[in-house]
Amino acid sequence: MKRRPIITIDGPAGAGKSTISKLLASRLSFVCLDTGALYRAVAYRLKCEGWNGTAGAIADPVRHPKISLMHQAGRVRVIVDGEDVSDKIRTEEIGLLASKISALPQIRENLLSVQRELAAAGGVVAEGRDMGTVVFPDAEVKFFLDASVEERVKRRYLEMISKGERVNLTDIENDLLLRDRQDCERSIAPLVIPEGAFVVDSSNQSIPQVVDFMMSIVERVCPLRECFFT
Repeated sequence: MKRRPIITIDGPAGAGKSTISKLLASRLSFVCLDTGALYRAVAYRLKCEGWNGTAGAIADPVRHPKISLMHQAGRVRVIVDGEDVSDKIRTEEIGLLASKISALPQIRENLLSVQRELAAAGGVVAEGRDMGTVVFPDAEVKFFLDASVEERVKRRYLEMISKGERVNLTDIENDLLLRDRQDCERSIAPLVIPEGAFVVDSSNQSIPQVVDFMMSIVERVCPLRECFFT
């Protein structure tokens, strides 16, 4: 039985991958695979364990936590070793740590199998940093979602303010640029535009415009009648 298509969305922090991927998945009746949440979940565990920053100091249970994603009331809940950490992993501190550990081979190897298992049946929109290059190189449709640094900083600022957090633009910009460097300069699976990917600059586009454009690409490359076979 042929699996349903896999769609990947790669791009830097703050480009809108999470929002866009959820909406695109909803339009297609696909599952949204937030791979960034998986790395954040491991980062959260490391922080709780008081990790000292060296690869050799990662205890085996932390290297291989039991992670699951649950779709509940339109949201993806992240469960780590039985604990719902969905809200706890969405801080800038955890985001920076997640970017750092994504360069560790033992972490990437463990999560690679988790991601592929979650998408084994297809019908998935997977977003992250190396979805179209490493995790799903044979995905039917690949996107690279980008935006200017100024726009990404503004979006992150508004997002954090809406959550009641006290932040300033300079700190957010510094953190975002640091994450960009970590993602692009790491020796293992650096952030690059996947071969054959459609590049989308969302700087001057609304969310609906981006989703509509991506839908048009999906319909052209992989007709909807083929997206829903079982």
